[in-house]
Amino acid sequence: MLSTEQMNYYRQIIRRPVVTEKSMRMSETGNTYTFEVAPEANKVEIRRAVEAMFGVNVANVNTMRVAGKTRRRSYRHKVGRTAERKKAMVTLAPGETLDVVEMGG
Repeated sequence: MLSTEQMNYYRQIIRRPVVTEKSMRMSETGNTYTFEVAPEANKVEIRRAVEAMFGVNVANVNTMRVAGKTRRRSYRHKVGRTAERKKAMVTLAPGETLDVVEMGG
């Protein structure tokens, strides 16, 4: 069983699952689940966090940085930016599954 301190550390690494049409299709066909993770987290930390939090075996971890986009604001067309984020695509070992919708999105 994980201590409260370890669980809080892992929750800081894995922020939330990404629930989109593409990510749900990837989870059904390729057993790959997508999470938004902390920008400073590396692949080893992400693997350990997923294995510890969900009790599954991870086969592979791919990461990508998503750049913030410029968006127009309403008042006098001021310009702002959305936040940068980091996504991790976690492929589980054959026979392993997660229920991403239950985790919240």
